[in-house]
Amino acid sequence: MNSTILITGGSGFLGRALGLKLREKYNVILASRNNGLNQYAAQTTGCNALPLDICNITSIKDVIKRYKPRVIIHAAATKFVDISENNPYECIDVNILGSQNVAKAAMEENVEAVIGISTDKAAPPVGNIYGHTKAVMERLFSSLDTFSSTSFGCVRFGNIAWSTGSVFPIWKQMTLNDRIVYSSGIGMRRFIFSVDEAVNLVETALENIEHLKGSVLSVPMKSVEISDLLDVWCDIYSVPYEQIPKRNGDKIDEVLIGGIEAPYTEQIYFSTNNYFRLDFGKIKDSPVAGEISTLNSSKMNREEIANLILNSDV
Repeated sequence: MNSTILITGGSGFLGRALGLKLREKYNVILASRNNGLNQYAAQTTGCNALPLDICNITSIKDVIKRYKPRVIIHAAATKFVDISENNPYECIDVNILGSQNVAKAAMEENVEAVIGISTDKAAPPVGNIYGHTKAVMERLFSSLDTFSSTSFGCVRFGNIAWSTGSVFPIWKQMTLNDRIVYSSGIGMRRFIFSVDEAVNLVETALENIEHLKGSVLSVPMKSVEISDLLDVWCDIYSVPYEQIPKRNGDKIDEVLIGGIEAPYTEQIYFSTNNYFRLDFGKIKDSPVAGEISTLNSSKMNREEIANLILNSDV
């Protein structure tokens, strides 16, 4: 029998994509507190989907006791910058206390490994509440790994194209309804990649958890200026765009590996592919040169941008 993987926040965009990719090798359980999305996730992935609220540790333990997962992929989160700025209690409850509940339940029920899904917004300098909560989750999991029989690790990446609440779905509705796209971030730069690339990073962490205990795994990402995204989008759909005021918590640039994290970060290879591994508190013999951000990273070209825009069938 295939071993079981429990994905918290499994009814979300990334959770469903992980279910589709991992179901051939594992018995995948998608779990979230949104029962409407749980039904949708079950229908679209063929995976078992069920209720689970990470803010309630009993809810987590009930699912673990019943299905006995070998690994938990912890994707549940309050993730939107503006919502988190306006509702800080909710963000802290879900992203910090909820992550703590997942960790406690996993250790108490002898789950083999937990992989947390983090974000570039957790890298210093942190600029918003959402990023701070994810930074705490990274440090929590890193610390717990040092004394727990359960292995802990995280993956960190930027924006996933077409994920729920991201710019492409929002721009699509504006394009259809208003025939104009409004953007608060025309001069901003962001890391962005496809959901397939995000899933591949999580799968790499899953398959190499023994090499990642207590660390954060990331991957070199290309960045894009929002104005370039808009130019390609508006060329494809023949609509104009217009600047609107910036949202609270937004930054001009995002950081994948912070300057103060660079001495603790090294490049590693899995199946000839290049990754970054950040080990908090463990200075590397051959660390990365310095901060890795949207300002100094490789830039996406028009063809790559167009492929992200047109690849919405997920």
